[in-house]
Order: sequence, then structure tokens, then C-alpha cells
Amino acid sequence: MKLLMRRPQQSDIQALHQFFFHVIQDTYAKEGIAELVDDQQHEWEMKKKYIAMDLESHGEKRFFWLAVDEESNEIIGTIEYGEANKIIQQTIKEDLSDCPEIGTVFVHPDYQNRGIGTLLVQKILRTLEKQKKSSFCLDSGYKQAQVIWQKKFGHPDFILEHFWGTNNHHMIWKRALPFQL
Repeated sequence: MKLLMRRPQQSDIQALHQFFFHVIQDTYAKEGIAELVDDQQHEWEMKKKYIAMDLESHGEKRFFWLAVDEESNEIIGTIEYGEANKIIQQTIKEDLSDCPEIGTVFVHPDYQNRGIGTLLVQKILRTLEKQKKSSFCLDSGYKQAQVIWQKKFGHPDFILEHFWGTNNHHMIWKRALPFQL
């Protein structure tokens, strides 16, 4: 498979909406929380809002990279950065204006465990470095993602215990740039 990393275009909107919905549903099922339909809907609406913010602001408010299978032209991964979310801001309690949050690190279930997520993270880190950002942050409430982030970024700076219910913690990382995976 040949992978192309590119910025989103207006013509990608419908495919991205479907991609987000599919990955969110799959993630909730794998996490054992598929019954949280309202939460899935909320997350899907946020991701649709983020892609709209990117396209409307030309990458100023949110900035996405897409991983696309060149042969099929299928979107198989996404990553973006933007202003840190409320949970991060309320937890870190410092000026995060030069510390964007990396998020929407989604890889289509059929393409997971092939290094695509790592390539996306490397691409966004290089982008942030070129823009002279001094640091970045990210968070996760998904147990499977937390395992991956701990392998890549080490122990989280903050663990909000039982944030999502008993033994369902929320983790936050803040790292200086440049950062090597």
C-alpha cells in the first residue's frame, strides 16, 4: 500500500464524516462502551466541527493531516491539532496558548497496527516544530489508546482517576518540542 499524507479538502467532507463515525463506533465497541450512543454522537459532532474549523480557517483554528491510500483514494487515518480542550486546560492550569492539543488520531480499523498512527504523529510533530511551537499536549480516556500513548510518550503528567467511571481514568500528557518518538 502506498500512503499519501495530505491536507483535507472540501471534497473530503462526506468521506471524513463517515470515517469519523466508523472509527468512533469501532472504538466504543472495542472499549466495551458501545451502549454510550449519546457520547458517540457528541464525539462525532465534535470531529465534524473540527474539520469544518480547519477548512474555514485554512488551518488556523484546527489543522488536520489525512493519511490516504493512494491506490483506492480512501481516507485511512487522521490527526489534527488545535486549542487544548477544557479538560486539559482545567487540569494543567497554565497558559497553553503555545501548547496545542494533538487529537483525532484515528486509523481505520482495517489498517490499524501497521504504523500509520505513528507516521501521523511524526507528521504532526514535524508540523508543530516548523511552526515554532514549544510544546504539545494530548489526552485520552480510551484504555487502548492510553497503552499506545504511554509507549510513545511515557507516563502521563496527569491521571484523573475514575474520571469516566470506576477504573476508567483520563490521562493527559504535555511534552516539549522537539520530541522524538
